[in-house]
Amino acid sequence: MPIGTPAHRHPRHAIVIASGGLDSTVLAYWLAARGAELTLLSFDYGQRHRVELEYAAEIARLLNCPHETVELSMLGRLLVGSALTDTDVAVPDGYYTDESMRATVVPNRNAIMLDIAVSVAVARKADVVAFGAHAGDHAVYPDCRPEFVERFTRSVRTANEGLLVDDFEILAPFLTQSKTDIVRIGTALDVPFERTWSCYRGEATHCGTCGTCTERKEAFQQNGITDPTSYRCA
Repeated sequence: MPIGTPAHRHPRHAIVIASGGLDSTVLAYWLAARGAELTLLSFDYGQRHRVELEYAAEIARLLNCPHETVELSMLGRLLVGSALTDTDVAVPDGYYTDESMRATVVPNRNAIMLDIAVSVAVARKADVVAFGAHAGDHAVYPDCRPEFVERFTRSVRTANEGLLVDDFEILAPFLTQSKTDIVRIGTALDVPFERTWSCYRGEATHCGTCGTCTERKEAFQQNGITDPTSYRCA
C-alpha cells in the first residue's frame, strides 16, 4: 500500500524483516513513527554480505526494540548460482538491469522470510508483517512485486485460518516508491543512514560499484542530500 494512503491504519505490533539495509531501516523508523511496537527479524541465509546483520542489530538497539536473527545458513549452501550465496558467482557492477542483476536473485528468498515472519506474528499476536520491497526491485526480483504481495497474503490467510489476528496484513508500503523516495522519507524521519549497509560484496567498506552501492549513491545525489557512506571507490 502506498505511503500516505489515508485509509491505512496504524499498526499495533509489526514484525519487520530487517536486513540492516537502507530500505528496511527506513521502514522500521516509519512504523515506529506511526506508534507501532516493533520486532526486527533478520536472516542469516549464508549471504556473503552477512555484515548487514550487525547493522540490523544496531538499528534495533537505537529503536529500543527486540531483534532476532533466524539461522538459515545451510540454505546458502543449497542455493547455488546466486552471487549473494555462491562465491563462485561474481557480484555484478553498475546500474540495475534485468540481465546483470539476475545473478543476485536468491530463489524464493522473500517468500521464505515472510513465511517465517508470519509464524512469529502468529506466536506473538502481531497484526503486521512488514518488508521493504520498493518499485526499483520489480523488474529484477519476482518476490518484490505487487502481485506477489497480494497472492502471498491470500495464501497466508488460508494457511493460518483462525490463527491470525482479525486485521492482520502483509505490509509493503514502499511498493510504489523508488530508492530516491525512500531516502527522502528516511531523511524526514532522521534515519541514521550511516548505520545501514547496502553493499552485496560484504567487505569492510561499501565497494561503491556494485548494483546496490550504485543505487544507494544515486538516491542521495538525486535528493541533494549528503551521502554519509564510506565507499572504496567513489
